[in-house]
Amino acid sequence: MLNQGALVLLDTVFGLFIIALLLRFYLQLFRAPYGNPLSPFIIAITDFVVKPTRKIVPGLLGLDLSTLLLAWVLEFFVLSMTLWLNGMAPHPYTPATFVVLFMLSATGLVKQSMHIFMFVIIVQAILSWVNPYSPVSGVLNSLARPFLSFFRRRIPPVGNVDLSPLVVLILLQLVLTIPVAWLESVLYSML
Repeated sequence: MLNQGALVLLDTVFGLFIIALLLRFYLQLFRAPYGNPLSPFIIAITDFVVKPTRKIVPGLLGLDLSTLLLAWVLEFFVLSMTLWLNGMAPHPYTPATFVVLFMLSATGLVKQSMHIFMFVIIVQAILSWVNPYSPVSGVLNSLARPFLSFFRRRIPPVGNVDLSPLVVLILLQLVLTIPVAWLESVLYSML
């Protein structure tokens, strides 16, 4: 019972912080406008750990590698603690075990990223109908545009309704359920 409480606390606190780190990475990657309510909040809650890490891990080609590395390390920590609290920790810890755990952590980040983009696309689609001039519309458009623009060029609107968000959501769901889930099951079997 105590383990379940620890798992909920671990998943909630660290899971939300991992999402904040990933959002910070993607906001910078997709050049989201800073003058929105989300960017200053994300930067404020992650700066205490990102700034010192940037002194050790520099960026590369405009990518904020320190933020991505922090998300990966935190995902590794959460995964290790979850396995330990569930009594599934591998014994002994070999170099191969660490490689599998790091690959599982990367898979977890891919899953988190896909969930973030699915959420962004759904909220952006709803806001485009309800309140297209919302203060967060700019940041949502910046995050969703790389995924939607390819399909918007190829799928014409049907009755003035853009179907590209639906297509992207279906594709993201397929990627989550087939290759990502398969890779995750293979990696778990190697522990």
